[in-house]
Amino acid sequence: MAAVHRTLALDGLDPLVLYGVNNAKFHVLQGCFPSLELVARGEEIRVEGDADAIGVFEERIGRLRDFYERHGELTARQIEAICSDGLLQPSIADGASAAQAAQETTGAGRVLVYGPHGQPVKARTLGQQELVKAADTHDLVFVTGPAGTGKTYTAIALAVNALRRREVKRIVLTRPAVEAGERLGFLPGDMKEKLDPYLQPLYDALNDMLPPRSLQARMEDGTVQIAPLAYMRGRTLDQAYVILDEAQNATLGQLKMFLTRMGRNAHFMVTGDTTQIDLPDAKQSGLVRVMRLLGGVQGVATVELGQDDIVRHPLVGAIVNAFEKEAE
Repeated sequence: MAAVHRTLALDGLDPLVLYGVNNAKFHVLQGCFPSLELVARGEEIRVEGDADAIGVFEERIGRLRDFYERHGELTARQIEAICSDGLLQPSIADGASAAQAAQETTGAGRVLVYGPHGQPVKARTLGQQELVKAADTHDLVFVTGPAGTGKTYTAIALAVNALRRREVKRIVLTRPAVEAGERLGFLPGDMKEKLDPYLQPLYDALNDMLPPRSLQARMEDGTVQIAPLAYMRGRTLDQAYVILDEAQNATLGQLKMFLTRMGRNAHFMVTGDTTQIDLPDAKQSGLVRVMRLLGGVQGVATVELGQDDIVRHPLVGAIVNAFEKEAE
């Protein structure tokens, strides 16, 4: 197999922090990847070797960056610990207790991903932990709940986690482009300008979990894709983590089209709030019907989040409760 050449940017990580004095820490890094040829060039590392090994190396560099931004230090021992075992989170390299390490790396309460500034992203409520459990054991998960319960955020964190662990090769995020009574044909601008406002919540979540340059590069090479639901037609999504957001605004036919895109080694998650249907006729929403149809199918799970899972401003819970009482 021919060797692959790639140049990786440090994305803001100080070269001295990673390389050390007289390249002492860089030699440790080289020792963790004996099958790769590594050459340090300022804020870039030139890598030559097997494509899969390079992918693992790139993921480890991301972990090292996350660790430094979180803790403000990066020793040779920490580099060795983080790079030697891809399943370890930075807390282990930092000398955390075994109990803390186990909590952060296993189970529903584990850290799913560290953001660009080292902030841990994990399930913060019991309902969100149930969602993580369901995603760990099912290939198709439906999750419903009111605004602010972290449906989309947790789903995207699970997707980024799967990508970093190389369980999937890409992330595909989609949502219906019909909301608040607007239609694309009556909005100004080209197609991207019309679609971006509908897709902005997905961009926001990704920006919390991936460094800007890394996210931009992954979107340019197709590793991360964001598109309206209509663009899913005709595709087969293999080895992908696919999230359909705002699914309450999809018809039964659209949901059937979406779910039948599932390819080999794919994970699908469908999120929605059945109290916020923006279709002209709420009866057109197919989310509840699809969940009922597939409720007994093996490999399919349904998770319902509630007011106790709201993680926004405390007033959001009171607002949701007031509207629910009004609807009764």
